[in-house]
Amino acid sequence: QVRLTESGGGLVQEGASLTVSCTASRRTTSNNAMAWFRQTPGKGREFVASISWNSGNSIYADSVKGRFTISRDNAKSTLYLQMNNLKPEDTALYYCAASRYSYSGSDQTTYNYWGQGTQVTVSS
Repeated sequence: QVRLTESGGGLVQEGASLTVSCTASRRTTSNNAMAWFRQTPGKGREFVASISWNSGNSIYADSVKGRFTISRDNAKSTLYLQMNNLKPEDTALYYCAASRYSYSGSDQTTYNYWGQGTQVTVSS
């Protein structure tokens, strides 16, 4: 069993930057793709970005492309999401997820481990 723990969320103003992190309880996730999703009340969980096991491939949602950067440090079993130029519509609960596969995209069914989420709120 792998436990994922997100941290780094908070309240920021529009245009600010924030980095959220996700630490895995075991290093087995170093062979697996990982991703960030987000969810707002009343809406389904939305794909944000994913990264392959070796950081060689990253995929971004159109809404965050050019503003967000996903990265990972396998030695630390940690996944990051650097968020720049934040907008009020980025306000959400951000989840990290670990995939069954070395490469994964936006399909949530390919992710079998999920964290509890960290709240990011962007004020205008």
